[in-house]
Amino acid sequence: MALRASTLALACLCASPLAAQEDAAGKLTIELNSVEPEQDNCRMSFVILNGHDVDIKSAVFEAVLFDIDGRVDRLTLFDFGSLPASRPRVRQFVVPQLACDQLARVLINGAQTCETDVARKDICTESIDLKSRLEIEVVG
Repeated sequence: MALRASTLALACLCASPLAAQEDAAGKLTIELNSVEPEQDNCRMSFVILNGHDVDIKSAVFEAVLFDIDGRVDRLTLFDFGSLPASRPRVRQFVVPQLACDQLARVLINGAQTCETDVARKDICTESIDLKSRLEIEVVG
């Protein structure tokens, strides 16, 4: 019985990445995965999954960073670079003069740049799925 339960648990764990990719079909998923202090700066790590059936050659998003008091700290651009179809990518950004523990929310204002080989320019704005693994909220 214990062997059967552990086999089932292992099967569930192995299936989750596939299920996550299936859930991302037709979406551009941007997840704030971690933040780490780096001297007087904050390194933000994002996991991005282009669930569309076409590659994104270049994706740059305008982001607004809010502090724990709800004030706008700054507007910035995050250049996620190329995002191949159905392939996860990790991108890191070091935000100067920002204490990670003072960051409360990230607002993705929209796509500054979105280049593909097809005429669909809405690929970076329609069906965008924003997530966070932290207490820092990501909205759009």
